[in-house]
This record gives sequence, C-alpha cells and structure tokens, in this order.
Amino acid sequence: MSKIVTDIVSCENQIHQFFQNQRISSLLKRSNIDKEKGIAPVTLFRMLFTLVFTGKNLYRTLEGGGNCGMAKDTVYRFLNSVHTHWRRFLLLLSSRLIREELRQLTGAGNMKVLIADDTLYRRNRSRQVELLSRVFDHTDHRYYRGFRMLTLGWSDGNSFLPVSCALLASSSEKNRLVPMHSDLDRRTNGAKRRREAIRKATDVLVEMVAEATASGIEVRHLLFDSWFAYPTIMRKLLAQGMHTLCMLKVTEKIFYRYQGEDIHLAALYRKIRKRRGRAKILASVRIEIGKDDKGVPIPAKIVFVRDRRAKKWLALLSTDTALSDEEIITTYKRRWDIEVFFKMAKSFLNLAKECQSRSYDALVAQAHVVCCRYIMLALAKRTNQDPRTFGTLFHACCEELEQVTFAEALAILLILLKQALETVPEMTRDLIRSMIERFLRELPPIYGARWLLDWQKNAVSC
Repeated sequence: MSKIVTDIVSCENQIHQFFQNQRISSLLKRSNIDKEKGIAPVTLFRMLFTLVFTGKNLYRTLEGGGNCGMAKDTVYRFLNSVHTHWRRFLLLLSSRLIREELRQLTGAGNMKVLIADDTLYRRNRSRQVELLSRVFDHTDHRYYRGFRMLTLGWSDGNSFLPVSCALLASSSEKNRLVPMHSDLDRRTNGAKRRREAIRKATDVLVEMVAEATASGIEVRHLLFDSWFAYPTIMRKLLAQGMHTLCMLKVTEKIFYRYQGEDIHLAALYRKIRKRRGRAKILASVRIEIGKDDKGVPIPAKIVFVRDRRAKKWLALLSTDTALSDEEIITTYKRRWDIEVFFKMAKSFLNLAKECQSRSYDALVAQAHVVCCRYIMLALAKRTNQDPRTFGTLFHACCEELEQVTFAEALAILLILLKQALETVPEMTRDLIRSMIERFLRELPPIYGARWLLDWQKNAVSC
C-alpha cells in the first residue's frame, strides 16, 4: 500500500479496548468460567456487557430472532451457573487495575481508602425469585421486596472502583418470602453465595475487607455510614489492620469508654466542652471502643461537627487517632463516591432492571456485570483525563456502538462487492485492490482509517 495511515481513529471501540487491555477472557477462566461446549464465555459476557449501551433489555434481545448470535438457553446457562465465582472475577479485575494503572496516577501522599455501603436491589413486583425478602429502605423508611446489594469499593479521591459486592437477603427468616433451594451441592459457589446471603451484613463486610486486602489492595482506612458503626465491627476490622472512619448513630444502646465511664453518644456530647461561636468543628474527644484479644484498650477519636441542614450536630469516629480533626472530615467526604456509583448503576447501567430472571445466580451475575461497566467508564474518565461526567461518557459509548454497527454493515457490503468483482474477467486482483483502497481513503477517518490499517495487516478482507 502506498501510504500507511497514521491518524488515530477519533472514536475507538471503548468496549473492545477494555476487554483486550484487561484480559477479560483470562480473568473469566480464573473465576471458574470455562467453556464446556459452544460459544466462548468471553463472547457471552461481552454480549451482556454491551447490552445496556444498545438500549435493549435481555428479554427483547434474546426474543429478537437470534440477532445476538446465540440462543436463549445458552445465555441463561451462563447466568444461572452455580459454579461461577463472580466475587473473585470482580476482585481480580479491580485489584489488577489498581495495581497496574491507577496507582501510577495517584500521588504517594494521597490517602487510598475502602468505602462500604449497601443499596436497595428492588424486585417489588416479583413473587417467585429465590431468597426474595422484605428489605427496609433507609431512604423511604419503608419495606420493599428485593435484596440489599452490599458493595465495597476503592477510592483515591479521584476514581472509585467497585471491588466486591454481595446480594443479601434478610437475615431474619420471617422476612424471607421465598426459601432457598435445598437441592444444590453445598460445595458449589452458588450454594456458598446463598448461605452468605442470609448472614448479617456486618459479618459479610468483614470478610469482604479481608478478601480485598489479601488480593493486594493496599489500604489502611475503611469508610462507612452509621448503619455499620458498631464497636464490635471496628474491633474486628482493626484486628485485620484496617482503621475505621464512620458516622455514628445517636442512640442510647451503644456505649463508649470515656474517663473510666461507659457513656452513650448524646451524654458524651453534653459532658465535653464545646467551642464557642459558629465553629464548624464543635469538639473532639478521645475515647475507647473496647479491648482487643490481649485485653489492651482500643483508642479512638470522635469529632463533633455542626449539621448545616439543622440545628443539630453530627459525630464522626476514627480509630486512627493520628489523623487531625480536619483530616477526618476531609477523608470521610469521599464516602460520597459510592453514592455516585449507586446512582449511576441504577439510572444508567440498569441495575435491577435488565435481568428479570427468577434465579438468584442470574441476579448476582447481572449485578457484577453492572460493576464491570462502571469500572470501564471510571477508567476512561481517569486515564484519558476526560472532563465529561459519567452520564455523558455512557451516552458516548452508546453512540460509539451505533457507529460500530454501521461500520460492520458497510464492511460486509465491501466484501460482497469484492467477491462480485472477482467474477468479472477484466478485473484483476490488483485493480480490485486499488479500487477499494481508493474508496476507503475517501471515507471519513472513523471508518476508512481503521480499515486501511486492517488491510495492511491482512486482518480482514476488503
């Protein structure tokens, strides 16, 4: 070819790059997702991954006459598999990104933290979903049918990556509307997921933090809301080397040790001396949250701040007493990152909307697919220094897939044209090649540049 096109294509296939660069196929295999027959698992996963960007749900895609290239039974076998270790897959993906890509973009003095929270996975119109429960929504202060999606994420102040998630049913049997299937092999990952789903969220959280640190994610601080703020949990986390920063509940059922006396939070606030005037930080005090396994008291620091929305106060606790009052407040602000993730997952990435299966395994699979979609958008925003919001990036990916679909259709037409010209005796191979190259040069770079490069590498036939 007379000229090698060196211009970078302006609109690359972001999803294709993500799958290639992160070696998704290898991660799936390491997560016990192997091909037994037929279509490769990475092909199935990619179809599910790109579904939200095409504007279709799973049912309409599979009922559309086989346009996706795979049968309905194939997809549901993939989703309903009890052998797949989705937790390991998400942990492998996120930990690899943190170690190999995001760590290089983060300053050494910038504190990295883990953030934990849960959100409602609503299935309010369902009746036969396995482990379906009555779940209390802290926002609306009422019960809904569904699950609680407990999520653990990593943040460096600029990017947030979901590291691990679990779909929890109610730990109370009276609130579980549909029982757990009893015919599963207890050794499978699916059976382990179901046993985990009926445990307390605080116990599951401690295990998720241990798995995250064991995978090589180097953090020393965990942020969470007041729903997990129990001294017992803080002591368990501190035994793993994980400090806690959290909001505290104003309740008379939780006590802290102050000056040799066990005292609840409101009484502690009344007892200490406050700063005068309109100070944002009203007071700070050192307390104890119990003793470790060796009987040594565990110190902690409580910072009382003014609530700007009401004439009240808020309390933040840190087991890392070396942090100043301002550092505790600034670090806790990062907890908002996980709220952004939940909003993005529900509003744009179709969490709890895309898959209407009755299988608990399928719901877990769909939740992890949503986490992977968010990771791709977060990585694009960070590595490209993209000023666009997550919503804008999402719509850009949708437009890109439309362009790729058009490009594939045009490529098929070119192949058919080449085959038709080869049947004409006067048309030699060199003449056909020259005609197609000339046509490609006249196309916009978004299509022509990519095909010219593929032509040179003999990757496709034009």
